[in-house]
Amino acid sequence: MASIVMKAESKDIPLWGTLIKYIRPVFVSRSDQDSRKKTVEEIRRRAHSGGEWPQIMIFPEGTCTNRSCLITFKPGAFIPAVPVQPVVFRYPNKLDTITWTWQGPGAFEILWLTLCQLHNEFVIEFLPIYTPSEEEKRNPALFAINVRRVMADALGVPITDYSFEDCQLAMAEGQLRLPVDTCLLEYAKLVRRLGLKPKNTEKVLQEYGNRARKLEGQKLDLDDFAQFLDVPVSDMLRDMFALFDEHEDNCMDIREYVIALSVVCRPAKTLETMKLAFKMFEAEEDGAITEMELAVILKTALGVTHLSVSRLFTAIDAEDTGKITFDKFRNFVEQHPDFSEDYLYTENAGLHSGPCHRHQTKPRLSLNPQGTATTKTANGICPDFSPNDHGTIDGHLKKHN
Repeated sequence: MASIVMKAESKDIPLWGTLIKYIRPVFVSRSDQDSRKKTVEEIRRRAHSGGEWPQIMIFPEGTCTNRSCLITFKPGAFIPAVPVQPVVFRYPNKLDTITWTWQGPGAFEILWLTLCQLHNEFVIEFLPIYTPSEEEKRNPALFAINVRRVMADALGVPITDYSFEDCQLAMAEGQLRLPVDTCLLEYAKLVRRLGLKPKNTEKVLQEYGNRARKLEGQKLDLDDFAQFLDVPVSDMLRDMFALFDEHEDNCMDIREYVIALSVVCRPAKTLETMKLAFKMFEAEEDGAITEMELAVILKTALGVTHLSVSRLFTAIDAEDTGKITFDKFRNFVEQHPDFSEDYLYTENAGLHSGPCHRHQTKPRLSLNPQGTATTKTANGICPDFSPNDHGTIDGHLKKHN
């Protein structure tokens, strides 16, 4: 029987966790970068064992999806550079009670709904074995993309470059929920590809914040940006730089990069991100920021082009001093936990607090032909992040005009 690669949490499930251990699975923690690296090495070792180990069964998306498209394949299955056999599943039931995503009904409710149907059909199709070319052996990402395209064609669905982590980011339950047209999804993808997501998040963000504060708003060019991150200049880094080059004058404010990184690394912790942002922007004499600086902070945290913060700033600055401190902001948020809904989204037409709402403004990310995120999906829960049929996502999306 094939060994399976599965999330580490599964081994703690009563009975099932015990049974699954008999097929000697490879457990991976999706939140631990070291675990992912060890998993890839174990997959490589077993794949090149010359038959000592059985075949390995891998779900390359790394999660359940709503069947509207195939998301990004993780590279672990393709790094060993050996032939793979794609397998696709179909659930042609009239009422879909099986392919629910990680956000939806619980297991017992799904089981009950499934048992309420007299007949449940499940089709497994084994596609021809895919043998990688020499180029694909050298480039696991290309190998993964080409296999995904074969599987998508067999299923008759589109593909998208969004990943499990992107869905987590888009649907995080923080006080600042990302709108549909946020460019932070593009930013998060580049962070992953460049390997810039820190292991010790809190320590690294504080270090970045201190260094950014010392620059006092000084603009950085591409070489300075690479030096700040201690990475070489590359095409992907240029794409990253372009996201923050708001006036297209080949310079950026590193504070905006740090704010965006904080949102991507801890999307549900709004106050921690705002505290870091205030620390970088506040004046030394009074520890306060202006309305314009608050607008920059919140535009970056939401990854949008335009944002008016006048109503929010006026409400916080009750004394009409023209400046606010983080303590004032925190006290206001504690008294108005829905401040984004009450002050930001009502003031900015088209800006909504969740990926399932309809947008009235032209989005920077093309999600579907109408430029909206729809709640009508295969299972009614996860928003549709499918790309449109004709357009592509611009690799140089701008945070500002």
